[in-house]
Amino acid sequence: MKMKEIKRYTVTSALPYTNGPVHIGHLAGAYLPADIYVRYLRAKGKDVVFVCGSDEHGVPITIKAKAEGVTPQQVVDKYHKIIGDSFRDFGISFDIYHRTSSKTQHETASEIFKTIYDKGKFIEETSEQYFDEKAQQFLADRYITGTCPKCGYDKAYGDQCENCGSTLNATDLINPKSTLSGEQPIMKSTKHWYLPLDQYQTQLEKYILEDHKDWKTNVFGQCKSWLHQGLQPRAVTRDLEWGIPVPIPGTDGKVLYVWFDAPIGYISATKELFGLKDAAWSDKHDEYYLKADRKPQTSAASWEEHWKSKDTQLVHFIGKDNIVFHCIIFPAMLMAEGSYIWADEVPANEFLNLESNKISTSRNWAVWLNDYLVDFKDKQDVLRYVLCATAPETKDNDFTWKDFQSRNNSELVAIFGNFINRVVVLSHKYFEGKVMPMGAMTDFDKEVIAELQSYPAKIGASIENYRFREALQEFMSLARLGNKYLADTEPWKLIKTDEERVKTILNIGLQIAANLAVLAEPFIPFSAKKLASMLNLDNVSWDETGSIDLLKAGHQLNEGVLLFDKIEDDVIELQIKKLMDTKEANEVANKVTVPAKENITFDEFSKMDIRVGTIISAEKVAKTKKLLKLTVDTGIDQRTVVSGIAEYFDPESIIGQQVSILVNLAPREIKGIESQGMILMAEDADGKLRFTAPTAKVKNGSEIR
Repeated sequence: MKMKEIKRYTVTSALPYTNGPVHIGHLAGAYLPADIYVRYLRAKGKDVVFVCGSDEHGVPITIKAKAEGVTPQQVVDKYHKIIGDSFRDFGISFDIYHRTSSKTQHETASEIFKTIYDKGKFIEETSEQYFDEKAQQFLADRYITGTCPKCGYDKAYGDQCENCGSTLNATDLINPKSTLSGEQPIMKSTKHWYLPLDQYQTQLEKYILEDHKDWKTNVFGQCKSWLHQGLQPRAVTRDLEWGIPVPIPGTDGKVLYVWFDAPIGYISATKELFGLKDAAWSDKHDEYYLKADRKPQTSAASWEEHWKSKDTQLVHFIGKDNIVFHCIIFPAMLMAEGSYIWADEVPANEFLNLESNKISTSRNWAVWLNDYLVDFKDKQDVLRYVLCATAPETKDNDFTWKDFQSRNNSELVAIFGNFINRVVVLSHKYFEGKVMPMGAMTDFDKEVIAELQSYPAKIGASIENYRFREALQEFMSLARLGNKYLADTEPWKLIKTDEERVKTILNIGLQIAANLAVLAEPFIPFSAKKLASMLNLDNVSWDETGSIDLLKAGHQLNEGVLLFDKIEDDVIELQIKKLMDTKEANEVANKVTVPAKENITFDEFSKMDIRVGTIISAEKVAKTKKLLKLTVDTGIDQRTVVSGIAEYFDPESIIGQQVSILVNLAPREIKGIESQGMILMAEDADGKLRFTAPTAKVKNGSEIR
């Protein structure tokens, strides 16, 4: 495809559902890569708009509202603020964080639907859809679960299998059930409007298979597979009360399907942003979560130019589960509407796992961003660094807390932080914090400078090609270069014999540090800002980097501070324990109750003689882990019972405990001890044993009937 002239950039990140906070999987997939890319473009002086917002009309919202006993509006208001605050505090520098419940979104989505409708591009069709007779409601895709026909996962939704990532139709599911009532739904007639994707097959094949062969392999491959299967019409309306009403007469109780509504949120967010140019900044900042350090007058263009001009580069950052919607369905919508541009790039990432397990909101197996920001105060950049270093760019990858700790301690602290601390401290120690003029350079100095000058272009090329892990590695290689340069030249030794040489060494070291301050900004912006403050460095553009004159001779540095702190084992162990507690709770919650045994007769039951007794002595059985030797006062006698409860109870703690004991069980020898009965225990879902005993003290020997 012929390279087009690019005058401006429109960059989007997938709109998160406001049915819960965002987690590290979301960050690694759609938000951190986009933020790195946008920060780089801004450093290059490009005209760029970065938009996102809350997706507030999905069925997960209504499910969450039912679960919490509140209204959908209360749910979205709560999580919109949590998510928006978390993004802002983490340094995701959206120009605007909008929401799809806004008036602008309702108007924009309705206008686009109406334009397509008036052109006669929709198919109006009455079809059989799932209906819950008990709840008296048509079921949206997310209200239906069943077995995935592709991987066999038994908790797939009606629109998608979260296990294998397949996009589904509700009728594809095996053994479907309503999440509202648990009942099997029936088929019932209802009228809806469909976007005939098949009519755009040829246009989409040219757009993707011919014009965008250079898309990431996972994106191109998934699109190619869909196109080769043959596209089918897809409904763009749903029978629901929560959402944007279908903007044509006679459609009460019908709303726009969330996947028609949601991507239009990018457009409405941009419209809202440009509408804020004349608004009072202080009034609008909190409402729209605008980037805190710059006002919304970021672009000389209009919102239409950002969405309708051929010289705009449109880039969607998403996770792999959103590829089809952004590469096929959304472009087909825009093709039908007729006036908008389509995405030039869709750099979708794969999934990030957590401690070798798939991240799951429903199972609470996640590291939530809002929790991280509390547990690791002022350590946003550590998580940004680790997520970028382990980003699932070409395949699923794994986040572990041990790796998080290791990368902080051995890379951020020991390499980058150590180099900056050395060069700043030595400059203050030897030259009162002033940049000394550079004297005669050795061949080694010249080699280091030449290598320094190569890094901005290498890092920039990697970012422009959406290889952020590679870009970060190049950045850290520059920090390693600085560290090695000081280690090899040893200015702390030379100062005694050759002060002029030390001036040159520290000048070069400080120039490397200044370059790092600029090049770090896309990846670790909080540390970059801290470093720039230490160096007393004014705004420097990306294109100025590579220079060895960013800090002039005589320039005064500010006092040095540590960029990063070592993270200790106990901090990491606490996070791992939180996850293990979650895992244990999930296992308990998901444990299947043992089915009832075969029926017995009353006469068979009446043969068992169960009495209340009291434990009067207890001791561990030698050379065993599980057995306790108990003496029990049964009210009939005092007898010995060997019980396998030693893993759950200390002997001294259960003396005086009333128990239920089967007294007419035939004696048997256990570890050389004759056991004369059985203590009845209840096994909890977590495998722990509990005594079955009266709720109030009763006389020993009382019968249990």
